[in-house]
Formats: sequence, structure tokens, C-alpha cells
Amino acid sequence: MKTMLLAAGRGERLRPLSDRVPKPLIEVGGKALIVHLIEALVEAGHDDIVINLAWLGDAIKTALGNGSRYGAKLSYSPEPDDALETGGGILNALPLLGDAPFLAVSADIYTNFPFAGLSKAPDGLAHLVLVDNPPHNSGGDFAIDNGRLRNRGDRRLTFSGIGVYRPQLFQGRSPGRFPLAPLLREAASDDRATAERFGGEWWDVGSIERLEALRTALAGK
Repeated sequence: MKTMLLAAGRGERLRPLSDRVPKPLIEVGGKALIVHLIEALVEAGHDDIVINLAWLGDAIKTALGNGSRYGAKLSYSPEPDDALETGGGILNALPLLGDAPFLAVSADIYTNFPFAGLSKAPDGLAHLVLVDNPPHNSGGDFAIDNGRLRNRGDRRLTFSGIGVYRPQLFQGRSPGRFPLAPLLREAASDDRATAERFGGEWWDVGSIERLEALRTALAGK
């Protein structure tokens, strides 16, 4: 199963740091965020990785190269500088991802999620990994009902940025800039998506405050 690392976002809430360093190359624990993910993915057997690039994308490509130093095969999906959002970025990369289900992971998270345990063939169009709600997303995004993804429920959880998708999820969508969330909500409404809860370590490094909190936590280990 191929993997896509979503690395095209500018990281507005990480400015001014992200004005000169692309968000995936910001270091925590002595390594770039995206390197932590690549190493975890390779260890789990996911070594064929597509990375989308927009803001400061050349810096990411220069830093990572062809991926051989990590035991990975890296390829790149370029986008305009203002990026295509998550949905448009994945659609743009489908020629590199092929016709089979693929794993997609946000490149601005830090996690010990066990990627090897993910199903390679979701029962439906998508399978999402959800986590307990962090303070910045206290209302959650989705619920789980007997393994099925739901838009509403008694206990809503936060989408982790980790999911397995069938290319058919994007069928009929026109190239260009669009978000992923409406596609996932539509699949949930049609009972064509599954989900699991992950209770391990997970950080969304989306702001300076969260970045510093993660660095402090790692320094204490």
C-alpha cells in the first residue's frame, strides 16, 4: 500500500517560524516532524511514499531527496504555492498513488501510532483514525458507532490526520482546490466509512504554543 504525506500547507499559526522553514521540516526531538513519520512508516512496511509540495516545497525535497537514507522510496506531487487543500492535493497526487487503497498522513503530526496495524482494504471508501479531543478541538469531528464513522454521536472524537482511502472517494471531483472533510462527511452519511480510536501519543503541531508544548514533553522523556 502506498502512502501520501500531506506536506503542502504553509502553517499560518506557526508564523514567523514557518515563513522560513516549511512546517514538516520543523524539528522536534532532534529530527524534522516529517522524518519522524517517514521512519515510523518505513518500520511498519510503508516505504513507498508520495509527498505533496507547495510552500517552500523545494526545501522539503532538498532535505529528503529520494528517501534512500531512510529506507524509503520518495516521490513528489507539486502544487501551486497557495496549495490545493487536502482534498485537492490528494486528487492531484492520485496518478502517483495508483488504483489501490492508500494511506494518507498529515505531515505536521507527531505520534506513536502503529501504522503496521492498519487495514489495507477499508470496508467502504475510507477508514479514519480518531483521537481524544485536544483543547483546541474540544467539540471533536466525528463519532464511532460499532466501527462505523458517524458525523454525529454521543462522543465525538478528533480526526488524527491518519486515514486509508480508496481512490473512488474522489470520483467525480474536479481538479483544483478543495477540502477533504466534506468528502469524509458524505461517506459517513452514506455509511461508507469506518473508524477506530487511537489512545496513544498524538500531537497536532499546528501552532507555536503546541510546538513548544511538544518540545517540552519530549525533553522530559
